[in-house]
Formats: sequence, C-alpha cells, structure tokens
Amino acid sequence: MSVERAGLFEGEDGAWRCRWCAATPVYQAYHDSEWGFPVTDDRRLFEKLCLEGFQAGLSWLTILNKREAFRRGFADFDAERMARFGPKDVERLLADAGIVRHRGKIESAINNAGRVIELRREFGSLAAYAWGFEPDPASRPKRITHAALQTFTTSAESIAMSKDLKKRGWSFVGPTTVYAFMQAMGLVNDHVEGCHARKGALEARVGLKLPR
Repeated sequence: MSVERAGLFEGEDGAWRCRWCAATPVYQAYHDSEWGFPVTDDRRLFEKLCLEGFQAGLSWLTILNKREAFRRGFADFDAERMARFGPKDVERLLADAGIVRHRGKIESAINNAGRVIELRREFGSLAAYAWGFEPDPASRPKRITHAALQTFTTSAESIAMSKDLKKRGWSFVGPTTVYAFMQAMGLVNDHVEGCHARKGALEARVGLKLPR
C-alpha cells in the first residue's frame, strides 16, 4: 500500500474510502452519506448521542445494524416522548432482542432525553448547544492522514462538552464518546485525505446555516 493510500481501501465501484468502513456495504453506505456530514437536526443529534452511549464496549457496526430497532424502541428518539418513559418502558426495552439490552444504558438514554429538553429551554435547540463546541478550523490539522486519525480519540472541545454535559446531569457522555459524536455529525471532518466522501462533507459544511 502506498503512503497516499494509507488508511483507505478501493471499493468495487472504484471509489476510495476510509478503511474503517470496509466490512460491509451497509457500513460503506453510512460512511458515504452520513459520517462526517454536518447535521443540525435535533432528533438526529440526540439519536447519535444515545447510540454512541450504547456503543461503549461494542463496535459501531453492531449499533448500526440495530439502529432501526433502536428507533422503534425509543420512539424515534423524540426527546419529549422518551422523557415520559417509565419503569414499564425500561422492562419493555430490556426484553427487546433487537437492541443492546443494558439497563444502565437504557436508563441513561431516558434520563438524557429530559436533559435535552432542558438544553432547548436554555439554548433554543440541542443543535445550537452542540455546534457551540465546533473546533476553530485553525486548531485542526491541515491534512487528515491515517497516522493523524489514530491519535484522534478526544479533543479539547470534546473534553469540554463532556464535562459540561455531565454537569447538566447527562450520563454515558465521556470525552471519547463525545468526540465520536462530533466526527459522525460533522462538527469535525475526519475523512482521510483521498477518501471520496471527504470533499462532499466539506462542501456540505460551506454555507451551512448553524442555529445560534
């Protein structure tokens, strides 16, 4: 493998992609159209924070394959509806073989739904809050190489956001979880140089109207 292709693989369609998505076509589709593309929709942002919490100790592919079941079980991650979940809902979810059946993570997601509502009262939206932690472009590497990507597990911004969320009563939102959220939701673009999706993610960010 040449230096220019480090961290990439060539798909059957001839496109070069970040190597982490090589496992399945489902993973590749997620990489091509979602991961790293900026998101300002509150429901999607909350869903991702919840699912990143469920991922702890597991692979993202495991969660991605269960995402539709999670959406059905958690009222499509509608924070207002989830915040009203009670003990019967917890038991219902613990019996749902389609999701990750971990009591602590289920109860955390329900708790965090209530915290989303509180954030909206203060900031107007979860998006306004989350995008307030977008890194200064000058603080980012000029080139996202495979070697550089291996060191990106947290950032000053993910540490700050994690700390603030915990102060507000959120759980399962450690700095690594928050950085993975930032990568997926486009607050940072960590597609490796040479990945065909990198340009699309960059273009989607240009002129994006952020909630303030």
